[in-house]
Amino acid sequence: MAISYIHLFILSFISISRFLVISKAGAESELVADLLTLQSQSESGVIHLNDRTVSKFITSTKTPRPYSLLIFFDAIPLHDKSDLRLPVLVHDFALVASSFIANHNGSNTKLFFCDLEFRESQSSFKLFDVNSLPNIYLVGPDSESLKDDIEQMEQSGFTRLTESLVEFIESRTQLTVGPIHHSPIISKKQMVLIIGFLLIWSPFAARKIFAGETMFHNPRIWLSGAIFVYFFSVSGAMHIIIRKMPMFLMDREDPNKLIFFYQGTGVQLGLEGFMVGFLYTIVGLLLAVVTHVLVYVKDLKTKRIGMLFSIFVSFWAVKQVIFLDNWKTRYAIHGFWPSRWN
Repeated sequence: MAISYIHLFILSFISISRFLVISKAGAESELVADLLTLQSQSESGVIHLNDRTVSKFITSTKTPRPYSLLIFFDAIPLHDKSDLRLPVLVHDFALVASSFIANHNGSNTKLFFCDLEFRESQSSFKLFDVNSLPNIYLVGPDSESLKDDIEQMEQSGFTRLTESLVEFIESRTQLTVGPIHHSPIISKKQMVLIIGFLLIWSPFAARKIFAGETMFHNPRIWLSGAIFVYFFSVSGAMHIIIRKMPMFLMDREDPNKLIFFYQGTGVQLGLEGFMVGFLYTIVGLLLAVVTHVLVYVKDLKTKRIGMLFSIFVSFWAVKQVIFLDNWKTRYAIHGFWPSRWN
């Protein structure tokens, strides 16, 4: 009789355990299904969270969860602050999210991209202890404390968010993001219109070319183009365009003050680059004047004055660039004189 009771107790325990496991698996699959539904309803695949959904998918769900949440913290009232670049970061975050979902054919259930807006979710901002923006947190399956057990993306990564976010995801979750699918610059309709315009315009262009009446036959155009390319290269304009750097920043301590020169390596503001490009362009133009104009001047005094002026201005311009580099990098460039001059 005692053995029968023991068997009955064991069978009951096994049944209850199976029931609890099945119930937990059912609850987890229901949460994943809800996340997939919210993901499908978003154009970019980024799930918009609020205080209620944060409680549902994070704080009220026991660990380990069957998924990870990558959360971008946003504040719409701050979108007009150019130094934060929140609209650009929102776009880049959505681009990585849509590319990740497309590369996994929408079947991924391990990682979900989410965002939180400050006005709608102030309680959640306090739970995550978010005091500044931009911010991105990764809530893993075993994260219990939203202040200690979550992964925060470093602030330096927001300079080039797309690449940094891919590295952050792959290093923390061991998942592969895959290639980023950038939207085409020109749509198919625009391409058709451009091709049609070129086909209509080509006979008229050919007649102008053979007659030598185009602007490309004008040497001044080539001269202006060469100066522009020179300025474009020495000013770091390509870096500014690729990194989407702002022209200037607002001083956080004094909102009425603008910052045109940023102290620190790896960051160059737009106007800062254009100022350096302007100084280098002055040096290049003076060198062109010396080698292509002064050599034909017959008056020796005029030649000397032109040479001295070019040397003085070029030395001043290069000195300003070196001074700016020393200030930004704190690495000083010293001049060395011959020992016998000392």
